[in-house]
Amino acid sequence: MRKTETTEGRSVRLLRVGEQVRHILSDVLQRGDVHDETLQSHLVSVTEVRMSPDLRHATVFVKPLLGQDEEAVLKALRTNTAYLQREVATRVRMKYAARLKFIADESFDEGTHIDALLRSEHVAQDLTGEE
Repeated sequence: MRKTETTEGRSVRLLRVGEQVRHILSDVLQRGDVHDETLQSHLVSVTEVRMSPDLRHATVFVKPLLGQDEEAVLKALRTNTAYLQREVATRVRMKYAARLKFIADESFDEGTHIDALLRSEHVAQDLTGEE
């Protein structure tokens, strides 16, 4: 049986399951089902979920709105990992329940940094120069 691979090398199944887990976690956090003051007072975006090839581990990339209190939000998510894993396990029908690992998403910060570099004076003078 041939595995269907995407250009990034991950199978379509891993991407599909990761997207399902992302939607479930976003829904749980949006509804406020987690009884934690930090999570209820912050809007948290689940930007990506990467599943391991055996579907037993999920790395969840999160970003609080405007990046405020990122460490406090990560601590609250890690404290409530058992509840979130249980919610994911009941909603996604798989042989094993995936273990969740929460990590801060740095892609927005990297994008902002690259944008600032592209708008800097050194780059702007290269773009306006005649060849």
